[in-house]
Amino acid sequence: MAQYEYTPQGYELDRSAATSNHPSLSLQHRLENSASDSAASLPFKPSPPFKFSFEALRSNLFRTTFTSKQHQLPPHRSTWVPEADFGDVKPVETSNEHQKDFKIGGIKISVEWSKAPVVSISAPDSEEILFQDLPFRSYTVDGSGICHYTRFKKHTLHVGLGEKAAPMNLQNRGFELSATDSFGYDVYCTDPLYKHIPLLINATPQGCVALFSTSHCRGKYAIGSEMDGLWGYYKVYRQAHGGLEQYIIVGKTLQEVVKTFADLVGYPQLVPRWAFGYIGGGMKYSMLDNPRAADALMEWAQKIKENDIPCSGFQLSSGYTVAEIEPKTRNVFTWNKHRFPDPEGWIKAFHKLGIHIIANVKPYVLANHPAHPKLKDAGAFFHDPIHQRSAEMRLWSAGGGESGAGNHLDFTSAAAFRWWYEGVRQLKKEGIDCIWNDNNEYTIPRDDWQLKLDEGSVRREDPTEEYSNEVGWWGRALHTELMGKSSHEACLEVSPNERPFVLTRSATVGTMRYACSSWSGDNVTSWEGMKGANALSLNAGMSLLQCYGHDIGGFEGPQPSPELLLRWVQLGIYSPRFAINCYKTSPADNTVGDVIEPWMYPEVLPQVRDAIKLRYAMIPYLYSLHLESHLFAVPPQRWVGWGFEADKEVWESTKLLNGEEQYWLGDALLVGGVYEPGVSIAKVYLPKRRGEEEGYYNLNPPWNYLEPGQWVEIKSEWNESIPVLAKAGTIVPCGKDEQTAAPGDMNNDADLPEDDLRYLRIFPPPASSNRKTYVCVWYEDDGISRGPEISKFCFNMSCTDQAVNISFRPDRVNKFQPGWLKNKIPVHLPSNDNRRIISEGNLVEWDADIGHWCILYT
Repeated sequence: MAQYEYTPQGYELDRSAATSNHPSLSLQHRLENSASDSAASLPFKPSPPFKFSFEALRSNLFRTTFTSKQHQLPPHRSTWVPEADFGDVKPVETSNEHQKDFKIGGIKISVEWSKAPVVSISAPDSEEILFQDLPFRSYTVDGSGICHYTRFKKHTLHVGLGEKAAPMNLQNRGFELSATDSFGYDVYCTDPLYKHIPLLINATPQGCVALFSTSHCRGKYAIGSEMDGLWGYYKVYRQAHGGLEQYIIVGKTLQEVVKTFADLVGYPQLVPRWAFGYIGGGMKYSMLDNPRAADALMEWAQKIKENDIPCSGFQLSSGYTVAEIEPKTRNVFTWNKHRFPDPEGWIKAFHKLGIHIIANVKPYVLANHPAHPKLKDAGAFFHDPIHQRSAEMRLWSAGGGESGAGNHLDFTSAAAFRWWYEGVRQLKKEGIDCIWNDNNEYTIPRDDWQLKLDEGSVRREDPTEEYSNEVGWWGRALHTELMGKSSHEACLEVSPNERPFVLTRSATVGTMRYACSSWSGDNVTSWEGMKGANALSLNAGMSLLQCYGHDIGGFEGPQPSPELLLRWVQLGIYSPRFAINCYKTSPADNTVGDVIEPWMYPEVLPQVRDAIKLRYAMIPYLYSLHLESHLFAVPPQRWVGWGFEADKEVWESTKLLNGEEQYWLGDALLVGGVYEPGVSIAKVYLPKRRGEEEGYYNLNPPWNYLEPGQWVEIKSEWNESIPVLAKAGTIVPCGKDEQTAAPGDMNNDADLPEDDLRYLRIFPPPASSNRKTYVCVWYEDDGISRGPEISKFCFNMSCTDQAVNISFRPDRVNKFQPGWLKNKIPVHLPSNDNRRIISEGNLVEWDADIGHWCILYT
């Protein structure tokens, strides 16, 4: 790999830069120190002036840029520059000839520029340096791109980057900042995977700091994986093209940093409530000609009902788009009328069974697609400057690994953006409930393919400025974002009052302003794959991919054993997204493949059914976590140290830092797992907060109470459950263990039962709380609306050795009133807890028929 690094040394204040009314600094490299004319014959000649800027935008959010004439910032980056806002905090500035210092709240920042600029930032309310550029080598140009070198803190936690191979802790590894169609990847080795999110967070007990680059173009991140006797260990972000725009976020905790990141780039989008149920799938069904795919899928739906397994959605794979005649390739936005003679009628039949349809679409057009000539003439594809024609490449066409000639859509082309919009709009009109943006990693082979750039969605800060039209400079990942935008806007046109549901495989930060859910792609069936997937989930959540999950049982590879399938289902119900979808090809069957079905092993069908029904009962809790994600950017699935920063063990245990074996689901549930066949004991750590004594309830036999701050062994027979514990002082709101109609569903074609039951699993300490009151809240809305009224419900409890004192009330400002409020609200104490329930604010009574105390709310 070629290297042309040049680090400008010696800067001065840039008097020509625009002044600002917030703390900032603009520097330029002195011209007399620039490269001589004799360097003209070199492959890369540095071209001054080099410019560096620093500005504070919030009390914990800072922006830096590093540019030159050859290293411009693309105008369409993954987020906008926010207005400065410090609230009541008053920044203080001091300076001398080569240094400027800022104090903003409890954070101290220093920028020194006698050589290369060096930014240093202290931890909040501390003198300890949390972040520092690498002196003499900090901001470097390298050919057409840049490098940013920073000091590396060894033996600390590094997380983020969207979706990277396990373990969760990214330190001492190097990564590609790109995306690819990594079918059948190794969860511990493959890089890159599907996401392009250049957010890296370094978390320590003293504080956390995040670096975020807004570029869509490809790059690399070395996180302590490189070292040199002169420079020591360092981190380096390498960007292939253009200048650097980078945000630095500082916080005391991961939660503070992630929330500030969401303030910058946008909060997670709302997902319809039905998407938290079981979602079925399987490539095989849509690939069938005899029996027809539509008939095979109706048979699948009937088997779901016969086996008493609730199901809310089905992922319709791209077999529905395969041409009826040779060459039988996948032609997006077409229907195979042999397999689906009446698409709208088939969709309505699924809707009558309560099953929503999630339709697969891919952003490329094979040469035999009926729309190919029209799109080619309209300039909807990338342009190949070598052959002076539409840029052609090999694309997945039919069976596993099979390809055909075709073209990726250039979403900066107005023709491509509009054609895609119209295709999605038609699918929505036909009744499709969710658009599944698939194969959108844009793994195109050349940086110099040219863009049309006439689509109005492409931002231009200065319309008169001349920019490169090469995809490498703008970034391949830009098209993933624009594809999401086109799909999102088409959904809105058809259903303006409903939240658009776009599921995306690849993602950037900007993509998630338009798509609301994602998953880990084409994983492999194995015990290691199930275990490593937890680490992917945790990094995804901290990167704002917070409605995220995995293909339960594995997408590719052999069929899971009964034990592995059940273990994976038991684990998967405790994640934001629960789907079983696969394409299990083999040399003997490269086209149709095999599928995983919940009833495939009769010996474990009762346990699979019970686990899925438990998932449905927990939807009020899961959906509340989703609303918290939307409101506060708190991931539902969290690292075990999230909120427990004072516990030394979470920082010192490699097992916990790896994030593979246990995690939090919200504040209440600590989820473990069993990741080997034949094992019935799992080791789980119970984190402890400073000054708190609340322990954990084992939710499996023997239902024992366990003290915090220790490793424990939990018995977990494979045909019973995985380890799940509840934190004392919390609650889990639950509902019916079946599919119910969302309150905002005006159609209810399936005549689903009303969501009119809410019961509360409460976990008070086993003895007196010593007058301490535990305050618990959850959130609900109508589950459908684009801009819903989100209601808050409050539950308080304290206890003595003899009784548990509770109070329940909806928040006074609630506008959404759920149907269950008019009914009794059962309260479930932990197993073996026989205390009375009393209340000073609510009427409570013992209901002998159900064996629980109930709140009578009026």
